[in-house]
Amino acid sequence: MTMASTTSPLLVLLSAMAVAALVAAPVSSADLPSTFADIASKIPNPWSAFRNLTGCHFGEEQQGVAKLKDYLAHFGYLPESSGFTDIFDADLEEAIKVYQRNFGLNITGVMDATTVAQMMAPRCGVADVINGTSTMGASSHAHGRNLYSYFPGSPSWPRSKKRLTYAITDTAATTIDRATLSRVFARAFARWSAATTLNFTETASARDADITIGFHAGDHGDGEAFDGPLGTLAHAFSPTDGRFHLDAAEAWVAAGDVSRASSDVAVDLESVAVHEIGHLLGLGHSSEPGAIMYPTITSRTRKVDLASDDVVGIQSLYGGNPNFKGVPTTTPATSSRDMDSGAAGARSRPWDALVAVLAAAAGLVVAL
Repeated sequence: MTMASTTSPLLVLLSAMAVAALVAAPVSSADLPSTFADIASKIPNPWSAFRNLTGCHFGEEQQGVAKLKDYLAHFGYLPESSGFTDIFDADLEEAIKVYQRNFGLNITGVMDATTVAQMMAPRCGVADVINGTSTMGASSHAHGRNLYSYFPGSPSWPRSKKRLTYAITDTAATTIDRATLSRVFARAFARWSAATTLNFTETASARDADITIGFHAGDHGDGEAFDGPLGTLAHAFSPTDGRFHLDAAEAWVAAGDVSRASSDVAVDLESVAVHEIGHLLGLGHSSEPGAIMYPTITSRTRKVDLASDDVVGIQSLYGGNPNFKGVPTTTPATSSRDMDSGAAGARSRPWDALVAVLAAAAGLVVAL
C-alpha cells in the first residue's frame, strides 16, 4: 500500500497530540530514542550550549569543549584547571566514560545525545567524584542493588548524638516567608527521621544549630558559586560541617503543586531539601534513578519519598527506626524514575509510539 501524497487530517491530529504529549510529559534521558534525547532540557540553563557538542569525540577540536571540561572538573571527573583547551583529549574521553558509568549510560567516551541530555539536567552542586573517588555507587555495588554511597571516609554525626538542630539563617535573597520555609524544611527532615534514630528540631539561633540553611546568589564565599536558574540548584557539606545552601536565583515552589506552576523553570523546594539533607547526614550520590540521592531532577517535578536505596544507606550509618513502615511498594507515576531527568533503562513503549506517529507524519515506515 502506498502513502497518499497529502497528509490526512487524522494523521495531523495524531502528530499534534504526540508532540503535545512530548512537551508536557516528564523526560528521562535514557528512556528517549536517540533522535529525541536533546528534548530532555529545552529550557535554557548554564549548560544548554552542550547541545552543540553532540557527537564530539576523541581527537576533535571544537568550541565549547573547554566549558565541558570545566563542568566535569566541577563535579570531580577532571582535575581543576584555569587553562582548559577545546581539544577533545584522552583525559576528557576517560572522564566522560566515568560519568556515563555513574549515570547508567552507554559507556562510549563520546558526547552522544543521551550523555548531552543528562549533562544539561539541573542538579545538585555536590561533586560525584571527590578526591578521585566516585561517590556514586554504580561501580561499587553489583547487580544494580545498593547503589547508595558515602563521602570518602564515611563521615557521619556521632552515634551518641540522636538530636540535631537546624536554623534557617539567610532568607533575604528569597521571597518565601519564614513560616512557609519552616514547614517545608520540617517535612524534609521528617522524611529522614522517620527511617532512622535521628530527630531534628528547628532553632532560632544559628550559633546553637548543628545545621544552617540559607539562600544565596552567585559567589557566596564557600568556593562553590551558584550559576543561575536550572544549573546547580543547591549544595550541602558532609558531616559534621552542617552548611546547606540553596541558589536564590531558582524559581522555588514551596507550596502547592509544582507540576502546575506557571513557570517552566519552577523547582520544588522540598524535593531539593530532602536530597541535600541526605548529604548533611553523610550520604553521597546514588546511581539509582529512583533514589532521592540521585544527582539530578527536572523542573516542575516533585520527588520527596525515600527509596529503598536511600533507606538502606542511611540506616547503615545511623540504625533504623523501629516504627518505620518501609518505602511504598509502588512508585507514583509523578515521581521517582518517571520524573527524573536521567533515569536509566530501556526505551519505553510510549516513546516507540511517539516515534511511529512522527515517522508516519513524515511519510516514513518504522518497524517497531
